[in-house]
Amino acid sequence: MSIRRSTKAARGAVATASAVGLALVVAGCGGGGGDGGGRPDDKKPPARSSTPKDGGPGTPAADSSKVIGEMKGPDGVVVTLNSVVRDSGGFVTVNGTVTNHGSRAFNAIDWRSNETELRSRSSISGATLVDKAGKKRYLVLRDTNGECLCTTGLSGLMPGASRPIFAQFPAPPAKVTEVDFQLPTMPPATVQITD
Repeated sequence: MSIRRSTKAARGAVATASAVGLALVVAGCGGGGGDGGGRPDDKKPPARSSTPKDGGPGTPAADSSKVIGEMKGPDGVVVTLNSVVRDSGGFVTVNGTVTNHGSRAFNAIDWRSNETELRSRSSISGATLVDKAGKKRYLVLRDTNGECLCTTGLSGLMPGASRPIFAQFPAPPAKVTEVDFQLPTMPPATVQITD
């Protein structure tokens, strides 16, 4: 067998292996609607929930008619808190709305935590809940990939626009009903935890 013929055969084998590998990857990523076990009606929720980047201006937060706290920051940015709910899973969820009353676009880069492994540069991962009586500070929870369980992609909020925000924290003890919600660059807001 000549060198030219063995090179063509090797190229053909590589092309075939690449095509088979690509077909397996495409089949593995296919949207069959189920979990791969043949049960299409057993849909699983996403691994982590976050506010979609295209939430759009003026999208209200859950319970946006109820205001339990407000924080006014620099450049006309206002955070309105709508609920702080203790869930049975052992965490507290804070829901609210950020509104840009300023004259230029707002990016939440200063609201993120100092962790280097977070992928989203504009999130509210630097938020904290503070139990003043118990002298404890609670940080935003993280998923298994190290991402915050909070609003991400919070950038380019134009003047006059609003976006819903949320953050999840470990729950303080049941006897704790009042905490301070804090965001970097903003004054704290004292809020009541509801069940």
